[in-house]
Amino acid sequence: MLALTVKPRTPDSLAVLEVPDPEPGPGELLVDGIALGVCGTDVEISLGDYGTAPEGRERLVLGHESFGRVRTAPEGSGFSVGDLVVGVVRRPDPEPCPACAQGEFDMCRNNRYTERGIEGRDGFGSQMWSIEADYAVALDPALEQVGVLMEPTTVVAKAWEQIELINARAWQHPERLLVTGAGPIGLLAALLGAARGLQVHVLDRATAGAKPRMVDALGGVYHSGEVGEVAAKVKPDIIIEATGSPEVAMSVVNAVTPAGIVCMTSVTPIGHDVELDAGTLNREMVLENRVVFGTVNANLRHYRAAATALAAADTGWLEHLITRRVPLAEAEKAFERGADDIKVVIEL
Repeated sequence: MLALTVKPRTPDSLAVLEVPDPEPGPGELLVDGIALGVCGTDVEISLGDYGTAPEGRERLVLGHESFGRVRTAPEGSGFSVGDLVVGVVRRPDPEPCPACAQGEFDMCRNNRYTERGIEGRDGFGSQMWSIEADYAVALDPALEQVGVLMEPTTVVAKAWEQIELINARAWQHPERLLVTGAGPIGLLAALLGAARGLQVHVLDRATAGAKPRMVDALGGVYHSGEVGEVAAKVKPDIIIEATGSPEVAMSVVNAVTPAGIVCMTSVTPIGHDVELDAGTLNREMVLENRVVFGTVNANLRHYRAAATALAAADTGWLEHLITRRVPLAEAEKAFERGADDIKVVIEL
């Protein structure tokens, strides 16, 4: 079969190659790959920034935003041939930390986890893949065209879970959400915010194209100005930061209302200096009871929450998130950022 592979930490090593067909072990599903989402993590691995191949191997099958159809399933697994599924990305290490031992492997404390398509395990960028039934999640058949959006949706499902847990620390009834960044994570965060009945505002640099239309379709308000000016108008109770910009990440810290919450979902580049008044930043966080937290990855609970959220969403809206599809044989084109791209998908 064909697979999208890379030699980790080696720039310009991305290649579609013939690899052996997977041989599912006991309790594992064999899955025909349908599509693979491409995100910034995949791009960074392709550039040689990080990543680890399976032990004893030089190359890694890339891809963690999975979507496929069950070809074979063991008896008693809870899955049937033809089911639409995605695979959970992270696995706890053999001697799990206390969090991993409780199934909260997205909160691993010892960093000895492995991740499909990232750290130590082949990903889902192949025409077939196998997965333990306990780490597969079924999707509604109605999501056949958009199921590849599942993994990024798990990230925002976790973000919203954490926001709601933090908000429960004291009485508060949040009304206004500001999302900075209208990429896949930002727009999906806005989708889940709208589903919670919040007034949704999204800030991005684009002034035309699909992004403003996507926000408008949610009943939200799209902005393209400066963070401070927009926040002063919106007065957000919750901010979800999804731009990846160090300047934006720092500017939103104190842009929420008193007792407000800022959730950081983007990974900013290192070695980027930003000038700020640390005294004011600390003073306002303390005096206004603000909370700023970061979130990454997702566990099984978040995958199931994401599956429920996608099943409840307008599939037409979700389809517009996918702005470009490329065949596996031309996978390198998916790593070339287009001006109008939101989510680029490789068809397997």
